[in-house]
Amino acid sequence: MQAAGGEALSPQPPAAGRRQLWLLLAIAAFVLAADAISKAVVTAHIAPDTTVHLLGNVLTLTHVRNGGAAFNLGGTSYTIVFTAIAVGVVIYILRTARALHSGGWAVALGLLLGGAAGNLSDRIFRAPGLFRGDVVDWIGVVPRYWPIFNLADSAITIGGVIIAILALRGVKFDGSKLNRASEQASE
Repeated sequence: MQAAGGEALSPQPPAAGRRQLWLLLAIAAFVLAADAISKAVVTAHIAPDTTVHLLGNVLTLTHVRNGGAAFNLGGTSYTIVFTAIAVGVVIYILRTARALHSGGWAVALGLLLGGAAGNLSDRIFRAPGLFRGDVVDWIGVVPRYWPIFNLADSAITIGGVIIAILALRGVKFDGSKLNRASEQASE
């Protein structure tokens, strides 16, 4: 079988694609659940703007509300924009997942999907209102020098790092690798 450009395609069995889709969805569900549970515990047991020191000033738990983007960039006036972007990311990942045959991409996109859904749920359901809610952040690692974050933020960051590694290694969604030598020769 050949693609439009004349390159050979290796058909992936449908079961392999389903396994990768289930892996992506399982990781996303785990991240979403862990994020929701951790935020529920924090909001129930740590008063807003209160800090609990676990390892001196190296690791703290601080209950803060974030109306902006990552690291509270953009401020609260852009909350609806960040909500729309998160909805777009979730839709894109779910649509892209149908063509997925790579375990690495399934893990990375599962982390991104779970993290985006975790923060999106805060945007939809938390105060100050529907689709304008503040995200609950609570993990402080050397908080004087690093912004406070949550498990969803961590999953998004780790997923982004995995995507960068996969891209640098030339791994495509279908699990095959880019053949850089043949691409350069054809130019």
